[in-house]
Amino acid sequence: MRKLLLALAAASAIASPALAADTVTVAVTAIVEHPALDACRDGVKDALAEAGYKDGENLTFVYESAQGNPATAAQIARQFIGEAPDVIVPISTPSAQAVVAGTRDIPVVFTAVTDPVGAKLISNTEKPGGNVTGLSDFSPLDDHLALIREISPDAKTIGIVYNSGEANSVALLEGMRSRVEAAGMELVESVATKSAEVQGATRALIGKADVIYIPTDNTIVSALEAAVKVAEENDIPLYSGDTDSVSRGALAAVGFNYHDIGVQTGQIVARVLKGEKPGDIAVKVAAGTNLIVNPGAAERMGVTIPKAVIDRANTVVE
Repeated sequence: MRKLLLALAAASAIASPALAADTVTVAVTAIVEHPALDACRDGVKDALAEAGYKDGENLTFVYESAQGNPATAAQIARQFIGEAPDVIVPISTPSAQAVVAGTRDIPVVFTAVTDPVGAKLISNTEKPGGNVTGLSDFSPLDDHLALIREISPDAKTIGIVYNSGEANSVALLEGMRSRVEAAGMELVESVATKSAEVQGATRALIGKADVIYIPTDNTIVSALEAAVKVAEENDIPLYSGDTDSVSRGALAAVGFNYHDIGVQTGQIVARVLKGEKPGDIAVKVAAGTNLIVNPGAAERMGVTIPKAVIDRANTVVE
């Protein structure tokens, strides 16, 4: 009888990753630190705690930022792969590309990736296969354009600031271009490949664009205040695809709550830790969007946000 009980206990330990060893290790990395990606990281950790994986108890939660440097992202990827954690969670397209390129064995659950197929992380969203799955944050571009047209109905040209070196940003650029042209408007591009170039790239749009649009581009969002300064100085409305940017000075955004994206990602990580194969888990687009407005920022840019927009906003930044 005692032998049977011991055998059952051993089988139970194998079935539960949290009991099979003292701890499991989840290694998280992001291309840069800014509020949206930080919220995503925190959401992953919160979801793991809800699933029973608590940092300092049965979970070792490791985090590294590449500080906006792709070479550092590659270095972090190599470091994590060498340490062989139970799951690696790269946040953002550049970090995901660096990790996925380096391992075919360690489970990878990416998040905040706009176009995982275009970024060559997977070839099929429904059946990703291999060791990779995750969550896409492809922006609701139709909603972005509709919001711009509602608040700035006279706008004929939209200026977009983006990093041409980020695959996610290029995908968003092309998606927005097709929608803008279908609406009979014009899209004007300005490129910044590093945060120090954001102010100059934004300034290059003055006189060429009626409004400025900042997509969920990690390079541009990390230096958002520089773009906002140019917009305020020149009375030009600045919209963002990143809802966390509204409290930092953008006048409005409709998009994802990145803590919620992190929670959704953490739920996938927990499934992998409990034994599911990443390649069997379909890659989905994150669920849920919020409308955030900042009437004070709008006023500083010479715009009044219509009452109808304010009334339906999830959050009004005071």
